Parts: sequence; C-alpha cells; structure tokens
Amino acid sequence: EEGDSSPAPEKKGASEEDDFGYRLFPDRSKKPQSFLVRSLFTFHNRCQVMLRMTLETNPYAQLLLEAMKQSGCTVFNDRHFSCENCDGCVSGGFDAATSQIVLCQNNIRQQSHMNRVVTHELIHAFDHCRAHVDWFKNVKHLACSEIRAANLSGDCTLMNEIARFKFGLKGHHQTCVRDRAVRSILAVRKVSKETAEKAVDEVFDACFNDLEPFGRIPHSKADARRAYRDFQNRDRYYANL
Repeated sequence: EEGDSSPAPEKKGASEEDDFGYRLFPDRSKKPQSFLVRSLFTFHNRCQVMLRMTLETNPYAQLLLEAMKQSGCTVFNDRHFSCENCDGCVSGGFDAATSQIVLCQNNIRQQSHMNRVVTHELIHAFDHCRAHVDWFKNVKHLACSEIRAANLSGDCTLMNEIARFKFGLKGHHQTCVRDRAVRSILAVRKVSKETAEKAVDEVFDACFNDLEPFGRIPHSKADARRAYRDFQNRDRYYANL
C-alpha cells in the first residue's frame, strides 16, 4: 500500500514542531553521493530506468509534462526527479522548496507503481506551477492538490481498489479519493485526523471537479491516452483561430 505525499504544514501544538513530512525523506538532507557510489546501488539504477520508462511511455505523465511545459515549467529529468531511500512505506513526495519530485527507490518495485507515483507527484508539481499553492501554511491548499492527485492519477481505479480489497461501487471513486487525500495529508502534516478531514471536506467539490489538465477523470490508460490526444489537439484548434 503506497502512501503518496507532498512536503507542506500546520501545527498541533508548540511543543511538537512540524517537520513538513521531511522525516520521511532522510536523504534530502544528505550530501549527494558520487556517481561511482550511486552506480553500485541497484535500487538507484532500477529507479532511474523505471522513471525513464514512465516519462517516455506513460500517457498520464506525458500529458502532465506537456501541460507543465506550456505553463512555463519545463520538467528536466535530472533536475526535477530524485531517486532516494525513504522511511516507512511512503512511495514519493513533492518537495515544494526545491520543486523536486522524490521517488522512494527502496519502496517502488514495479513499473505500474512507478507510473502511479510519478503521475501523482507530477499533479502536485503542475498545481505548484499554475497556482500559488501555500504548501507550508494552508492545509486547504494541500488538501486540494491531494484530492486532485488521487482523482486524476489512477490511484483510485477500480483495479487498484480491488487490489486493496475495497469493493464498494456506489460513490466508490469519490470515497477512495477522499480517503487517500486525508491519508496523504496525515503522512506529511502534524495535524489531527479531524483537521485533515475538515480541510478535505471543505474543498472537495471544487477540487474534485477541477480536471486540469486532463479534461476528464482518466479511469484507465486508454482514457489517459485520449486525454493526451485531446490536449495536443486543443493547441491545434487555438492555432487555427
């Protein structure tokens, strides 16, 4: 079970300082290792290979990369992605302070998992690019991006939910999105469950219905491919005006 997240905060009490989820990403504060040392670690190599595969072949990721480029935020593989060891069962995070996506090389073992984590975190990066998201002080801003990431990344497809032994069909997608958004907030913020749930509930409708840049909820790779094609054709349409 992956816990996707994005460093950003609020305080529960003065005694308990919020670290904005950075405790989950201990490699963030270490000096980069030399290429030789890194190349000896197969985790790192595997992570890099899977990342390249996602960026080159996954329609969810391709659409987001194109949308970000058009918004003036071109993503560079070696600058904006970092394969690192993480604590716990967290799979990835968006570090708003450096505009970097952290991929947890010790916890991502399959290509399909890498596809989902990269897409989830790219949605945070897209939100960071197009809106003035206050990741660190406004828990509602964080909640909104987590709702969008759960809704649009494929986190809540029926197959993924069945794999988690969750079968409720009525309102199933919304329930999954809400639950995962709450869980993601709790992973990176020292806030109570009530605070996280309240933030998610307050912005849920608006953020669930914000489908940019997909224009639809992509329930499958085929949906994502169609959305990507529509996105590319959208430019062609405007170019002809």
